[in-house]
Amino acid sequence: MSWKWKEADLDRVLVPIGLFLIIAYHAFFIYRYRKFPLTTVLGRDNYYRKIWTEKCLQLNAQDRGTSVSVIGSNISDASALSSVSLVLSSLIGAWIGSSKEEDIFVSSIIYGDTSTRIVSVKYVALLSFFLVAFAAFMQTTRNYALATFLITIPSCDIPVNYVQKPILRASHCYTVGMRSLYTAGTLILWIFGPIPMFVSSVSLVAVLYYLDRNLTPPHQFQPLNLTPLYKTGEELASSANRVPHHQE
Repeated sequence: MSWKWKEADLDRVLVPIGLFLIIAYHAFFIYRYRKFPLTTVLGRDNYYRKIWTEKCLQLNAQDRGTSVSVIGSNISDASALSSVSLVLSSLIGAWIGSSKEEDIFVSSIIYGDTSTRIVSVKYVALLSFFLVAFAAFMQTTRNYALATFLITIPSCDIPVNYVQKPILRASHCYTVGMRSLYTAGTLILWIFGPIPMFVSSVSLVAVLYYLDRNLTPPHQFQPLNLTPLYKTGEELASSANRVPHHQE
């Protein structure tokens, strides 16, 4: 009995290959990030975050308002993305409950498998990635909030790594959330068939490979070298403050 190719077989071939490309790329990215972190954009950004945290903790607690504002903007960003992920998850859940035969997933314009089983897989895959994104962004918010509490403790010697850890953990969770949304985008295109999904997966891997590379050596932050004139002015101002003022 000879095997005959059917259009439904495209889903069994192209979709697993597309997902494998995404997973394989991220496995390579994690390896490169752990072994050669400064060759990745994420490693470079985390290096700058460590330096930023160290410099911020050198300020007095009452002078860290700008630092708190920076963390607050990241919290707002993560909160907005978590809300979007939750809303999309709810919409997909409602879609599952109200799906009918004339649903877009089983439209006659789709070139691929439109069976009920594949439609269910599409629903579950989309829902799973949006829920992962929601959880990752919530963890991002939680870690940034912890960093805010630590960085604003007054009159206390806080070890730098105590603040760096939640900030870096928040960065990792944010990256996981964004990559989950990217993958969910390719699965959304699976609605229109396995070919758009496969093309978008290949395009996503190519774009991420380009964006994740860092070819510029990180800047080595050093204290500012003050000019002799500036130093002289500082010394004169300090001397003037030490001179006692006599009242007549």
